[in-house]
Amino acid sequence: MPGTPSVPQPGNRWFHRRVAIPAALAVAVLTVSAVSPASSAPAPSAVAAPARHAPKPTVVLVHGAFADSSGWSGVVARLRHDGYPVIAAANPLRGLDSDAAYVSSLLDSVSGPVVLVGHSYGGEVITNAAVGHANVRALVYIAAFAPDQGESGLALVGLNPGSRLGEALVVRPYAVAGGGGADGYVDPAKFRTVMAADLRGSDTELLAAQQRPVDLAALQAPSGVPAWKTIPSWYLVAGADRAIPAATEKFMARRAGARTVVVDGASHLVMLSHPGRVENLIVQADEATD
Repeated sequence: MPGTPSVPQPGNRWFHRRVAIPAALAVAVLTVSAVSPASSAPAPSAVAAPARHAPKPTVVLVHGAFADSSGWSGVVARLRHDGYPVIAAANPLRGLDSDAAYVSSLLDSVSGPVVLVGHSYGGEVITNAAVGHANVRALVYIAAFAPDQGESGLALVGLNPGSRLGEALVVRPYAVAGGGGADGYVDPAKFRTVMAADLRGSDTELLAAQQRPVDLAALQAPSGVPAWKTIPSWYLVAGADRAIPAATEKFMARRAGARTVVVDGASHLVMLSHPGRVENLIVQADEATD
């Protein structure tokens, strides 16, 4: 497993240019900015819903790095069509501990049961945020990291070959009151090949331009006690993922005891290319834990 590279410091010649960082560094990727998903019209779930008397749970969706919550648009439309309350959380992307604390505070504000869903780096966030929340009855990982205690995305992505993110990473400094750090982006010229090969080029150009960066320190942070050890989990493997290798996704799903589906040929941005498959898995998680 590769060692942890140092994060560049202000003034370093790495800033303001593309840097070749091992694939392990570009781990927490990507939910995305808003584009029209492959099929924009809402469609009811393919899963037949049994009769139920209790209200449906709130589905909380957590995006990954270089992104915002609008990447869930196609999934949100389908869930709402099927009667689910939905919150697409604004993941801050500033640090694993602080991001998880933010989502945890959001969960505190939701009355009733929750199905908590994470994509990519968002999977790390929900793994930590759900701990101690009795109202979270299911975790759903969408091509996401599901770390064990002490692991980081940086460590997990190196378990298997196939990630091409390191060669596409662009690092830029940022400044805030009292300090600053280093942000990571994906090179727009490589975005479609690495992240979204099953989406149209015109859509991926928008996604690449609308990225929200992640603080690179968030990708190196060790995870805490994982919620998947006590909360039932589901996992969607993107079969042609070039960000997190599918073999790594399958390993994490198996370790967590997650009920797993594989979408053959799907890129890392599977919630955009296959929003119906993602929604179906969320509905399955709800119905299995009702």
